[in-house]
Amino acid sequence: MDAQVENAVGIAWDPTSDQALKVQAFDFLNHLRSISSGRQACVALFTRNPKCSDVVRLVSLDVINNAIQSQQLDHQSLEDLRGTILEYVRRIYGSGNQDSIDPTHLQNKLTQTLTLLFVATYTRGWSSFFDDFLSLTSFQNNSTRNNVTGTMLYLRTLGSIHDQIADVIISRSNDESRMNSELKDTIRSRDVPKVVLSWQEILSYWQGQNDAIVETCLKVIGKWASWIDISLIMNQNLLSILFQIVGRTNPNNEEDKIRNTAIDTFTEIVAKKMKAPEKIAMIVFLNLGDVISQLIATPSLNQLRSTSSYDTDLAETVAKLVNNVVSDIVKVLEDPQRHNEVQVQAERLLQTFLPLLLRFLSDEYDEICSTVIPSLTDLLTFLRKAKSLPNSFTGMLTPILNTIIQKMRYDETSSWGKEDDRTDEAEFQELRKRLQGLQKIVAAVDEDLYIEIVSNIIGNTFQTLQKQNGQMDWRDLDLALYEMFLFGEVTLNNCGLYSKGQPSCVAAVRLIAMISKMIDSGIASFNYPATQLQYMEICVRYSSFFENQKLYIPHVLEQFVRFVHHEHIKVRTRSWYLFHRFVKQLRIHIGNVAETVIHSISDLLSIKAELPNVTAGDDISSEEGDHQLDANFEAQLYLFEAIGCISSTSVIPVEKQVLYVRTIINSLFSDMERNLVLAKSGNLQATLQIHHIIKALGTLAHGFSDWTPGNSSKNHLSLPEEIIEEFGRVAEAILISLETLKSSFDIRTAARSSISRLMGVLGTNMLPLLPRWINGLLSECSSKDEIALFLRLLDQVIFGHKKDIYGVLDSLLTPLLQRVFERLSEPVTGTDDEIQLAGLRREYLMFIQIILNNELGGVLISDLNQGFFEQLILSVTSLARTITNSTGSIADSRLAFSVITLMVQIWGGPNIATPGNQRLIPISSPQPLLPGFDRFLMERFHPICWEVLREPTFKPTTDAQCKQVLNEISGLEQTIYSKTGDNFIHYLQQEFFPEIGIDGIGFIKVLKESPDRKYLAKYLQEISKQKNND
Repeated sequence: MDAQVENAVGIAWDPTSDQALKVQAFDFLNHLRSISSGRQACVALFTRNPKCSDVVRLVSLDVINNAIQSQQLDHQSLEDLRGTILEYVRRIYGSGNQDSIDPTHLQNKLTQTLTLLFVATYTRGWSSFFDDFLSLTSFQNNSTRNNVTGTMLYLRTLGSIHDQIADVIISRSNDESRMNSELKDTIRSRDVPKVVLSWQEILSYWQGQNDAIVETCLKVIGKWASWIDISLIMNQNLLSILFQIVGRTNPNNEEDKIRNTAIDTFTEIVAKKMKAPEKIAMIVFLNLGDVISQLIATPSLNQLRSTSSYDTDLAETVAKLVNNVVSDIVKVLEDPQRHNEVQVQAERLLQTFLPLLLRFLSDEYDEICSTVIPSLTDLLTFLRKAKSLPNSFTGMLTPILNTIIQKMRYDETSSWGKEDDRTDEAEFQELRKRLQGLQKIVAAVDEDLYIEIVSNIIGNTFQTLQKQNGQMDWRDLDLALYEMFLFGEVTLNNCGLYSKGQPSCVAAVRLIAMISKMIDSGIASFNYPATQLQYMEICVRYSSFFENQKLYIPHVLEQFVRFVHHEHIKVRTRSWYLFHRFVKQLRIHIGNVAETVIHSISDLLSIKAELPNVTAGDDISSEEGDHQLDANFEAQLYLFEAIGCISSTSVIPVEKQVLYVRTIINSLFSDMERNLVLAKSGNLQATLQIHHIIKALGTLAHGFSDWTPGNSSKNHLSLPEEIIEEFGRVAEAILISLETLKSSFDIRTAARSSISRLMGVLGTNMLPLLPRWINGLLSECSSKDEIALFLRLLDQVIFGHKKDIYGVLDSLLTPLLQRVFERLSEPVTGTDDEIQLAGLRREYLMFIQIILNNELGGVLISDLNQGFFEQLILSVTSLARTITNSTGSIADSRLAFSVITLMVQIWGGPNIATPGNQRLIPISSPQPLLPGFDRFLMERFHPICWEVLREPTFKPTTDAQCKQVLNEISGLEQTIYSKTGDNFIHYLQQEFFPEIGIDGIGFIKVLKESPDRKYLAKYLQEISKQKNND
């Protein structure tokens, strides 16, 4: 068997082996896991002398481990395995011969085997486990742990045991957790003292001789500290060694991994869960404040702090220790079971550790700063929740806030806007967000202090800028502007700068003063991109300032005009958006300078479409370049909208408005005309140029009227007739391009985006053009997504113009439905297609629902559209009855039943019966609006309900969506009854129920007697449940 196993492993891991042989080899090796002879062969192969190949021994151990884990071995088999493995370990690792030990990957696997054996046998016979492995650490079998190979295996095994039974990160079953807990209890009672003593002996012997052993031992101590009696570790001899390692110096101030690991060990010790008095006593006993202060004073963290030799690993390690200590102190302070003496000690410790925490919070390296943010968050949250704060606590806020603010400053090595610094920039902005959260908590604790400190820093910065004639570090200006940008968010609490023309609060008074000082300081002239962007962001965020301080508007607009021409691409494109936001918010106040502003930015309105780089394959830089092209044009569109905003203010004479619009659109028309012939012949550049022009024209219209379809609160008809006429020309130009190039997806997309925007300007003048829009947008090559988007747009148009749209809707409905039905009937060709089809079904049903809800149902049965009425009914009823994903969905079914109910309500005539009310209604026979519709309801709509109820996959008791469909079915059944009365009951008794083999008495009773459909739904749910039990 040994030879067979060895041969199989050789075949399986040989890359040149025949594939069929490999499959057989792997099948054989898998079979080994289930037979005892296979396991015995693997034990023999692993322990054999001379040794097999590493891969054979690794596979052998894997089979052995699987047998132990899956509990395939009885007690005797485990005893035999234990004896064999222990004899091997003593032979190989007890000798101290470095040449004979296993390579690292095999040692890891062997350690796993020993751990699994330990778990299986420690409480069932192998009580000498720790003694057996301790004996390997010494040649003389005494306290001198001088066998390097045996010591390393011993420590590796201790670490593996912790990982197996005590690592809290690993998820375990309840049975495993219980077993591990019992195992730890047994270890604590039997062997922990000797294990802790062994650590002391190992560190004492190997310190200064073998860093690998020392580091491994320290890591083991850190792991075990979380679940053993901490007092065993807190003995003077062991602590003395740990402190020696922590305090050891490196003559060259190089990184010292052993020292860092020792500090990590203290971090783990401090992190141990303990009662508050014990935790505080431990922190005091360890004197960690002094230890950390001494570490901070070492050259590695002090003199070398601003050099390339700064030991960042040591700094981060110490910061972790500080973070853990402060978090534990705060937990003690928060403890509801307060102990006065302990609280006093905790407060003293907090005073000691706060400067240490702030030292690392202010560290130049963001990773180190981030390490202590969790504990500072805990501290500030505690202060915020406290009912009243003593002076000792309130005094902490000033240094905390000052440190937070200074850490928000760009460091001296950073620059802004360079491509190769994008990752660093993103990480710094993420850190700023976290620090901003801390600032908000400080403001919540003491808002007056926050206002005072932040406003002073900002005010002093602007004052310095003026004194030094603009000669300042951009980082200081950026910090002041960034704090100013956040100031209103933190302090104004959504109340705005002004209330009834007056500053809304104290913070508003300060912020108003800051904005004035910012503008007056001339900071906009400071030639650095970051500060220029921040300046514009602030002007936009606090635009209400300018509504009350109108004299500043021309000056700031002039600066914005300068920025929109900026040489830096990021500043330039962002400023286009910010300029648009600024003028949109202040449009009624800038009429007197509108012409100047429009003239000043007219040179930026030239559109130059650039095709994506199609020759660069998957090159990332080319993809980024293409994205940048799209982003640049999208940003340029904001300029067109801004022009529309400025031009449309009421203070500008109509003839001027017309002039501005005509100047822009005529230029775009000429460009469009030049490119139309080329685009028609297939020129992609010309097609993209027309796409851009169409979007620009639509965006310009949006600037004139930010009305959107479905929003009837905006009166788009208030625009002058002359303006409406000009945008009528725009609509015509877009339509001509669309009709010429309707096979182009890009052109259709741009035209669709322009419809709603033009609707805002043209209003009902746009309605007669809708058939042409439909003809252009819904071409033979239009995707399901495009049709769905157009239907959604029509929903909004109907809602906004329901009084005027009937005639247009009547004429366009048949061609529209024709396109919809064509796409609905197409076979699904993939997942994407299925998603698109689901979207089209949903939008189609919602479109019909919108028509019916807005009293426009007449168009569905008009002379023009009667030919499609039967197909319409078939499509809706088909979607109602289909609750599987192949041709419908449960959500579509619910919507379809809702649409059918609407049809019944609208065309079924007056109610002649009321569920739950047996008194006769004066009208005793159905009077549908459509002849014969009463029979239609009963014979076409009603059976669908029962078809769905009897569908095996329809389970309203367990599926929430099915339950929604059931409610719709109940509502439809009640509505049919209310329209047809006894005729429906007679139909059920004489035709429907006999046909499906049900007596139906219970259903009829509930239908007639239940005023609320929920009772009917409950009855139908029981019927549906019985179907699944049959």
